[in-house]
Order: sequence, then structure tokens, then C-alpha cells
Amino acid sequence: FERLLSASGPTYGQIQRLSDSKTPKRIAFLQCIGSRDQEHDYCSAVCCMYATKEAIMAKEHHPELDIHVFMMDMRAFSKGYWAYYERARENYGIHYHRCRVSALQEDPHTHDLILFHTDDGGRRNKESFDLVVLSVGMEISDSVRNLGERLGVSLDEYGFCHMVQFDPVETSREGVYAVGPFREPKDIPESVVEASSAAASAASRLAGSRFSLTTSQDYPPERSVGSEPARIGVFVCHCGSNIGGYLDVPEVAAYAQRLHGVVHAEDLLYACSQDAIELITRRVSEHDLNRVVVASCTPLTHQPLFQDSIRAAGLNPYLFDMANIRNQCSWVHSHDWDVATKKAKDLVRMAIARAAALEPQKTFPVPVTRSALVIGGGAAGMTAALNLGDQGFDVHLIEKQAELGGNLRHVLTSIPSLNGDQPPGPQQVLQKLVSDVQVHPRIKLCLASQVTDTSGFMGNFISVVEDDQGEQQEIAHGATILATGGQEYHGQEYSYGTDRRIMAQQQFERILTEEVALVQEFKSVVMIQCVGPAEKYCSRICCSVALKNAVVLKQINPAAQVVILHRDIRSYGFKERLYNLARELGVIFLRYDENAKPEVDIQESGLYIKATDSVLGEPILFETDLLVLSMPVVPEDDAMQIASLFKVPVDANGFFLEAHVKLRPVDFSTDGVFMAGMAHYPKLLDESMIQAKAAAARAARILSQETILAGGQVAVVDPSLCTGCLTCVRVCPFNIPQVQADLEGVGHILGAVYIEASVCQGCGSCVAECPARAIQLMHYTDTQMVAKVSALINEDFGFVSLDSVA
Repeated sequence: FERLLSASGPTYGQIQRLSDSKTPKRIAFLQCIGSRDQEHDYCSAVCCMYATKEAIMAKEHHPELDIHVFMMDMRAFSKGYWAYYERARENYGIHYHRCRVSALQEDPHTHDLILFHTDDGGRRNKESFDLVVLSVGMEISDSVRNLGERLGVSLDEYGFCHMVQFDPVETSREGVYAVGPFREPKDIPESVVEASSAAASAASRLAGSRFSLTTSQDYPPERSVGSEPARIGVFVCHCGSNIGGYLDVPEVAAYAQRLHGVVHAEDLLYACSQDAIELITRRVSEHDLNRVVVASCTPLTHQPLFQDSIRAAGLNPYLFDMANIRNQCSWVHSHDWDVATKKAKDLVRMAIARAAALEPQKTFPVPVTRSALVIGGGAAGMTAALNLGDQGFDVHLIEKQAELGGNLRHVLTSIPSLNGDQPPGPQQVLQKLVSDVQVHPRIKLCLASQVTDTSGFMGNFISVVEDDQGEQQEIAHGATILATGGQEYHGQEYSYGTDRRIMAQQQFERILTEEVALVQEFKSVVMIQCVGPAEKYCSRICCSVALKNAVVLKQINPAAQVVILHRDIRSYGFKERLYNLARELGVIFLRYDENAKPEVDIQESGLYIKATDSVLGEPILFETDLLVLSMPVVPEDDAMQIASLFKVPVDANGFFLEAHVKLRPVDFSTDGVFMAGMAHYPKLLDESMIQAKAAAARAARILSQETILAGGQVAVVDPSLCTGCLTCVRVCPFNIPQVQADLEGVGHILGAVYIEASVCQGCGSCVAECPARAIQLMHYTDTQMVAKVSALINEDFGFVSLDSVA
């Protein structure tokens, strides 16, 4: 179905029934096909969101479609997933039904599909659909299973790889690592994080041989093109049918050929392919090009690739511009061929105008401070510090508390093993991490300390750390990892804090381990899921923690009645087995509607919980000894302060916001700063440790270099225009501008500001704020941007009289 939705698919993005090419009006998605059944005791983790994504895409193609999703639970457990599900329901009108489909039959006359299902109220339903999409779960293929066996790694009965507890990406065979769905069913962001984590584990083993076998790419001498008139080459990409299916790519290329300064233009099927990259390099030499424009997708992901291609032909990489005709044309004007084509011509014309005014820029090597700063001494922070230390880098580990451990100090019970082995408990993991950190020769530990100030840029940061005695020290570091953790929410919902019989899961977990005699006396315990902020976003770990503690309780006291009131049970992946175990032990699960939340009545005689069963449609009253609230994880109190200090963004819920959910899932948009653990989003222990190693891998890419290139896109001051107002000094986030009081030939009493090109980060803040217009951002100068905007306004703009236009 996703292939049918693709512009490069067999129907060019038009949804058709394969049997008769009919355009469907009603579509049903059936969830949990090959998951959570008698042959697969696990959840495939991705199917709920895949179906939601495809349903939204289908509605965007055909808004008139009537789409229904039939599911058992909505497992929208990752960052942003719940909001995406809500958007599907509220904005797109997609209907979700909690049920299990009992039969599917074809109508022999219409060839439509008849669906039989029973809803929550026990009513049997029969509905007709034009098209049915099966959300099929994940399995390990025979070839992958055979590969695992040949490598000698331990596999489970389904062929998934059995992992080591202390190193979540290491297999049973030392030095062999497994990531992605080979470990457990998972989505793309988690798979990408695990890949970086495995890279970090491998790097710690190979640190002693770093760079011993690497080679550097040889480039030809850079051509001097300053005095030459513009000779521009334009390459327009089809991107298969992703662009070419929605606008006239050959016509755009032909149009570009007619524009002033263009000596060559052609269209390419995939401009980013290896063959096309080599072709662009050849065309630069063949046509003596001195500027290049590529019209394809976003420069955020592909610009470095094309810059490298023209550098291989002897051109400065800054003599390049891109027109984003995918995101800004084919994607947003997919229903209007003419509009998309015209807009693509506009964007190409603008890029050509700017390219004609581009100038070569120089870059400078800047030494890298080859040490790291890790903030947060929980499981994530310690894991990141240990990996970086094992890779040979000095690490400063900062923890605001007087002891290490963070939230791991409160995790006392383990998820029971369901495959026969006995993994170490969370406190054993904590003890090992703390011990390894304390004896590691490259880790300097700062307890009861906080970062109070930081400055600098990627490769060269300076941070001020202050301990609880008020003593300060300056730490120079090349990369920063923020692993500041999260905390259990303690709001007033369900009368929390008013009665000792109402507690959160962390407190209940301590009772399970420290007051076993009391636990054996319990007759009834009720748990409520999705409390407080978890009504707006899924806290990811709450269901697993509740299931774990419910199982531990039933193992201690089998006679106790345990009831879990929930909206959905989000036991993704292999956590489904824990859900199954809880049901086998007699834990009662009752789903409540979000508009009819449970009610708590506190009496001296007992604690009473009233909830409406969605199946019976009747209220049920529970008398219980304890009410345990599955409180969500929320950001630490100082998360916003840390974010402001390091100039990194947070999302609407206060968690750190990654640069790109799939391409850069542990990076911030601020270069050289990375995230790990629950400060990014709620995670289980192994997930936090995996992300910590991923952050370490990303930081090591910087720390392993002796120098990094700076310059190019930097701010330059015209001292003859500078009035010394200090605006740029105040607004620069990197503290780069400096006043040169004795600068000769300026003629201003306060002196002019000087910006060192080798350390400027090119953010442009000073350029935008300078009231005297004395600062220019190289590669985005006023002349270049005026040319670009003028080309948009005037289709006959000849790119010649730039000064008069300005």
C-alpha cells in the first residue's frame, strides 16, 4: 500500500485496487496481523504508526476517502507519536475501532470485502470496504537467521538476536554487535540510534588503531575564477517520480538553459546517485563551468554531496547553490502540475541569480580540544562517559547530586526474564556503572556540581563548573553530552498526596522490595495509567513499569487482586510477553475511556475506585488497599535552564529536541552538543544506555579530529561603517566579536568590532542586528540575496546590473 502511495510507484501515487484498478472509497486497516497472536507472542512495535502514517497519506491524496483502522491497542509510545495519532483522528477524520476482526470475505458480485468484527460493547458488526490493508508484523527471515547461526550468536526461537544485559547491543559472541529489528521489532529512529551505539562499542575496541589505515581524498588545485564572467551549469533532478511525477523537469531544465549566464543545463534521473555526481564533476570540466546550481531536494541533507562534486573538478565548494523543487514544489503542489512547474522555474531562476554573485570562500583549520563534558551522572551519563573514556578521550562527568545513579537508584525490580536466563538486576547494573566510572583513569568526576556558564563552539567550548561549596573551575572541551535525566511527575490527580494509601510507582516499587511482609497482606491493589501529563503524550515506560510491578506483586502474593485501569496497554516489542505473563498470573485489565476517567473515593473504612468498563458499559466499584498511580516521566526542574545555557531547543513538553528525528536523533541543532537518556524522552534502562553510546559515537566524530574546518560562511565587519555600538557583542551566542580600540584608519572613538573568521560560526545573528549594516555574512551577502529576491520579482532580471538593483 505504501508503494501505491509513492509517486515513483506503479500507479504514480494514485490509490487503486489491484484486482480491477478501481479507486476505493472505503479503506480498512487491520492491525496485529502476524503479531500478538498464538504464533507470535510479541508486538511488532511499528504497525500502529505505519498504519496511521499511510492513512494520513491516503487522505492527503484523496480527502474524500472513508478510512477505518481496526486495532486492539493504539501503541503510539514514542516521541510525538501520540500527537500524530490525535492529528489523524481530529484533523483527518480517520476512524479507529478497538476490536479484533473475526472474518474477512469477498462479495462475489461487487468484489468488495466484507468485514466481520465485534466492538467493545460486544455488538457484532458487518461492514463493506473497497480495499483492506493488512498491517503485517515483523519476522526474522531465514537468511538472517542462518547468518546469525553462522556467526555463532545466540538467537531466540523466532530468530531474533539474544543480547547481553550490561551492553545492550553486544551479542553472545564478544565483539559482534546487533542493532535494529534483528534485536527486537522497532522503528527507524530507534534503529538509527542503535546503529550509532554499536559504532561506539566497536570504536572503543579499535581506538588504538584509529586513523592507521585511513586515506585522504586528493583534490585538484582550486581554480581562480574571480575575474571570470559567470559560466553557470544547472542540473535539474527528477528524483525518480518524486519530483518528475508532479512537474515538468525537462521543461525546467530547458528554461534554465535560456537564462543569462547559463552555459549548460540538463535534467538527471537521480542527481544524488554516484553516476550523476561523477557526471556533474565531468560537466564542470567539459563546459568550463565556474558556478553550479542543482535543483532537487533540500540542501540540509544533500548540499555537502554536491559541493564535494564540484570541488573534485577544481571549483571552490561555495560556488554552488541549490533550488529545493521537491519540498517547495512537487510536495506542496502535487495536485497542480502547472503551478509546480512554474514555481520550480522561479526557484531555479532565483538560484541562478544568486549563483552569479557567489564568491569563493576560504576555510581555516581550528584545533579541537579533545575532551568531552558530560552533564548528568545517571545511567545515560555514566555510559556515555565510560565509552568516550574507553575510546581514549578525557571526560569531565558533572552530577548535581552528591552521588551517581540518577533515576536508576530508584529502579529496584527487574522485568522478569522470559527466556530462561537470569539477567542482572538494575541495582547490579548501577553498582557496575558507578564502580567503572570511579576507577576509570580518563574520567574526572565532579559531584554536587553544576555548570553555571558556557561559551565557545564545536571543538572549542569552555564551561564553568561550580560545586556546592561555591568553588568554580573552567573546563575546556570539544563536545558536550546532555544527559540530565527526567523525574517522576507528582501532581494532585486522583488525590495523590492526600492519603498514604495513594502512591506512585517508584514508592510502590520500594515497598515491593523492602516491605515484603506488608505486600503479602494486600488483598487488592489498583493501578491507574496515563496520569496527568501522560494524557497529552505517552510516557513510554509507564505500562512496562506497571506490568513489571504487578507481576512482582503477584509472585509475592498470588492471592492479591491486581487491577490495571488503562486507556491502552503499550507493551511494545518483547514487552508484550510481560503483558501475557501478567494476564496468566491473574492481573485484571480494564480499559477506561479518556472522557470517563476513574474516580477515587477516600473513606476511613477503605479506598474505593470507580471506573466504567468499556465492554460492559457499566461502572465497577473496586475496594482496594492501595492505589498506585503510574506517574509519567517529566523533564527535570532545571531542564529549561540547561537548555538556555547551551542554547539548545526543547519540545512542547520540555524534553530536548533532536536536530532530526531520523537522520540526527541524538544531535542538537547546535553543533557539538548531543543528548542522551530521559532528558530526550522517557526510556527504559537499556534504551537509555543505547542512546548514551550513540551520543558518545557522535561526540567522538569531533574529538577524534585534531582540527576542524572553520570559516567560509562567516561574518565580516567593514570597519569604515562600524560605530562601535556593541550590538553584535551582546547578541553573538558564541562571544566572538571583539572591540579593537586601537584599530588604525577607522576614525571612530570607540573603535571598530573585529570578528575572527577562523572561529565565527556563521549564524548571522550579528548581521541581522547590526544597525549600521556594517557586517556581511559571507556566502549570504546583501548583494547575493538582493539578486535572488530581484530575480523572483522580475522574471526578465538579467543578473548583470546588481548594483543598480541593490
